[in-house]
Amino acid sequence: MDSHLTKPADPSTTDLGRRVRAARQAQDLTLETASRLCGVSRSTLSKVENGLMSPTFDVLQKIVLGLKIEIGELFGSTPKVSASGRRALTRKNEGQRHAYRGYQMELLATDLAHKAMLPFRIRISAHTLDAFDDWGRHEGEEFLYVISGSVCLYSELYAPTHLNAGDSLYFDSRTGHAAVSTSEEDAEVLWMATNADLPQTPPVTVDSMKK
Repeated sequence: MDSHLTKPADPSTTDLGRRVRAARQAQDLTLETASRLCGVSRSTLSKVENGLMSPTFDVLQKIVLGLKIEIGELFGSTPKVSASGRRALTRKNEGQRHAYRGYQMELLATDLAHKAMLPFRIRISAHTLDAFDDWGRHEGEEFLYVISGSVCLYSELYAPTHLNAGDSLYFDSRTGHAAVSTSEEDAEVLWMATNADLPQTPPVTVDSMKK
């Protein structure tokens, strides 16, 4: 699942790469050692660090797990831990942004560390599965709520599920999945995933996604 090469969508890809490199070097890890710890190939990790690749959410999760850092650190935030009564306010358009192919992602609540779930507001610009190299797949569960437009969630186990504004879907993250916009305009969704450890999974081709 780690062959996700694409041109940087915006400067945030380069910034994210610098933060990955800094996190690795702060632990005196070689690229080879870090790639083994993260469960991604050395070439993939190198491309991420050099801003030549915009990693998927799955790859980001593997990196933060392997380097034992918070995902918010890769987006430039400094998460804080609070003993109790935790809360996080994210004003409109003030989340941490990351782009990957058909998804323009905005990570919310970045000032909290060790969150049980990761909330994203995502603009889905992909309108066909051709925008993706493989399925999204990792440990945990996910919740998808359509804010505007319409969406089709493809799954390796179920028939395509069509969702309109106001519809929502809760599903097992271990089942390969990908979402595309089926409306003329890009769809806007709230997408939440549990922050769980990730197993290693083999790559899945676009052709197998379409079966």
